[in-house]
Amino acid sequence: MKQAPAAPESDRRTSRHRHDREIVSLAVPAFGALVAEPLFVMADSAIVGHLGTPQLAGLGIAAPLLTTAVSIFVFLAYATTAAVSRRVGAGDLRAAIRQGMDGIWLALFLGAVVVAAVLPAAPSLVGLFGASDTAAPYAITYLRISALGIPAMLVVLASTGILRGLQDTRKPLYVAIGGFTANGALNLGLVYGAGLGIAGSAWGTVIAQFGMAAVYLTVVVRGARRHNASLRPDLAGIRNSAQAGAPLLIRTLSLRAVLMIATAVAARLGDADIAAHQIILSLWSLMAFALDAIAIAGQAIIGRYLGAGDAHGAKQACRRMVEWGVAFGVLLGVLVVAARPLFVPLFTNDHTVQHTLLPALLVVALTQPVAGVVFVLDGVLMGAGDGPYLARAMLVTLVVFAPVALLVPTLGGGLTALWWAMALMMTVRMLTLVLRARSGRWLVTGASR
Repeated sequence: MKQAPAAPESDRRTSRHRHDREIVSLAVPAFGALVAEPLFVMADSAIVGHLGTPQLAGLGIAAPLLTTAVSIFVFLAYATTAAVSRRVGAGDLRAAIRQGMDGIWLALFLGAVVVAAVLPAAPSLVGLFGASDTAAPYAITYLRISALGIPAMLVVLASTGILRGLQDTRKPLYVAIGGFTANGALNLGLVYGAGLGIAGSAWGTVIAQFGMAAVYLTVVVRGARRHNASLRPDLAGIRNSAQAGAPLLIRTLSLRAVLMIATAVAARLGDADIAAHQIILSLWSLMAFALDAIAIAGQAIIGRYLGAGDAHGAKQACRRMVEWGVAFGVLLGVLVVAARPLFVPLFTNDHTVQHTLLPALLVVALTQPVAGVVFVLDGVLMGAGDGPYLARAMLVTLVVFAPVALLVPTLGGGLTALWWAMALMMTVRMLTLVLRARSGRWLVTGASR
């Protein structure tokens, strides 16, 4: 009788260890794939930078436009992961792959629409960024050529969602590494070997992107044939995929609006402030990749549990992933503080920028545990297919953040005050997500929500 209480504790330890193994097996490769993706732009910048300042300036204008055009459709990965993992949990792999094919067809349709819009609008889009007369032609050239790769990148997003839903984050890692390697080799050969200049860089990236899409499609088609799943477009299924992704699109656009407002406010504060802000944003994005890897694991694991009808298992997994998020947030915050004398000089030797940067950086470090909770619960609710709530919560966050951030230039406090506004934004996100998680309303079981 005295040993009876040991059994529940033993069960809890076993459950934690099982969740830990699942999280690590999915999150570590996902982190590698997430970090590999921005290396495309870094490689292009390094290669184009040696052509001259006008060419690099042109790339600096075109690259953010392309990144935005792709990132707003990230719901293709998130919504597909949730839908596929539910069907995996329900034991219906044929329906899981069929659901994923609907996401791929939607990606091709959206990609074609974006290309049709960007090609004629390229000069106007470049003009909105105030490109100089010397940089504008290079920006237009790069934008028009690279836009041809957008359908491929959207297919990559949807296919990545399929594999994540199938609990496989290793293949996306391998494809990302292969794509980055091919991109670098092609760019070097076309820019310098073939003498195509910035156009060669764009073509190299497009070829690498279509190569990645081809690899993904090969994997998906093989899986479809193995499980006798149809590859033909299904209008009802495509429409359902679009409806499931629409709330996540609203969420993503609201988040992008937060970042744009923050950058606009920083620009109004002065050159030193905007320079310091860009450094912090780069660091913040890198830390976001680490936390987002846990969120991706959450999408796949939660969807599978709910698809299997195991609401209790989903709740336990959620609790364990939140613990991981907090722990990693604390670790990242400590690393930021401890390593700041080492990495700050790598970005700038300007003492004014450094002086502006350091107090704001401490605010970022303090908010990393909050960010850990936010990223994890964001992934959990995505995996549960709770997109409409995520859209509403992010709109509320935007409404709270925008007036506070816009008042910073008037009330004073500089960049540090702006990043306190960002901390407020993350806190509001955390509160809305924690309230939803504790309500249990996201625990909807079954092969579809």
